[in-house]
Amino acid sequence: MSQWFLWMMLTAVTGSPLGSALLLLVVWAVTDRFTLGVLPDPWRWASRLGREWQLQRVLMNNPHDRRSRLELAQLLVERRAHARALEVLRPNLEQGDADVQTLFTMGWACLGAGYPQQGEQLLERAAELEPGFRVGEIDRVRGQWRLARGDFPGAREALERFLRARGGSVQGRVLLARALQGLGDDGAAALMRDEAWREYVASPRFQRRQERWWAWRARPSRPLLYLALLLVGLSVCGAVVRPALSRRATAVGASQVDDAD
Repeated sequence: MSQWFLWMMLTAVTGSPLGSALLLLVVWAVTDRFTLGVLPDPWRWASRLGREWQLQRVLMNNPHDRRSRLELAQLLVERRAHARALEVLRPNLEQGDADVQTLFTMGWACLGAGYPQQGEQLLERAAELEPGFRVGEIDRVRGQWRLARGDFPGAREALERFLRARGGSVQGRVLLARALQGLGDDGAAALMRDEAWREYVASPRFQRRQERWWAWRARPSRPLLYLALLLVGLSVCGAVVRPALSRRATAVGASQVDDAD
């Protein structure tokens, strides 16, 4: 309701409903960029989508380009198109590719597409080839998907290993807090969420930007506070501006009547 009123208020001032809507979208995008970080980075999103299209064109002309297949599958799993990634990468495994990058990506795709047994087996093979792959990334994926299917003991085991490899991860702590809560250890879960927030506050700015969404999950009162402040600001703005707009509309109406006379 407040957003609707703000749009109407801007429309009355600017005289352009479409321009007011675009202005609101820009304001929301900028606000999200510096607060919650929920919306994707439009430039990064456009770049990745363009790369996906480029790789798809390459594969249309040369279906046997296994390197392009692997890169395309990696982009697909990162944007959660797991079933599509599975289809794209399967020919590489059928041709005998068994490197850690291929096994990891295929394992991730299997977990996301609903094949947990196959996914776990592929990730185990990848971990045997390179236990420290991407500083614990195998255990992060294991822990996140075990958590999603309710395997709290397995998730805890994987996430604790992940945090030993990547001690500054806010995401790892938030996920581990969920696993602990699922195991009934609410006290340890609360302490882990507090630890996640402290790690976020102490992180460099670039890392805070990357992990902001997970930090808000550790301390959800912060985004709610920002939302409350925004609503208060809109209410105050409405209380001040709305009477002025009403007087202006009345004056414009009176002027039109005088002109008609």
